[in-house]
Amino acid sequence: MSVRLASPDEAERLWVIRNQAIRHGCKNSYDEKTLIAWTPEVMPEGHRRAIANNPFFVIDDPQSGSPVATGFLDLTQGSVEAIFTLPEFTGKGLATLILQAIKSEAKRRNFTLLTLSATPNACDFYKKHGFTLIKESLHYSKMAGASLRCMEMSCLL
Repeated sequence: MSVRLASPDEAERLWVIRNQAIRHGCKNSYDEKTLIAWTPEVMPEGHRRAIANNPFFVIDDPQSGSPVATGFLDLTQGSVEAIFTLPEFTGKGLATLILQAIKSEAKRRNFTLLTLSATPNACDFYKKHGFTLIKESLHYSKMAGASLRCMEMSCLL
């Protein structure tokens, strides 16, 4: 499977991937009420802008041609964002491919450091890929209406 750049007209489909990945992957990290609030069906317009304004990568299912994994490099923050994989595609190395694409793009743009805020369930994945835990924090999510436990991490490129 190959990595490609997303287009803003795919925003709704990529929002669904985000929501399904969060609901599945974070169910042992956050309570159900928080997960439901954090993953609304109606996509905020900022999601489409993130796709338009940043290198936003996807991987398509070779059979359906539909996106199944996402992630992007936030150019203003120098951060890794929105690496999500549909639950049925988890464990197939897609998040690793997305992260490699983000790191390559960051290097190409002369970033020397990447940061991210990981959910507790994703911390080990990022450690495996060269990220170091800086600190654990609480991040207030307006969308979730709650403070979410996050792992602040960084990686030298």
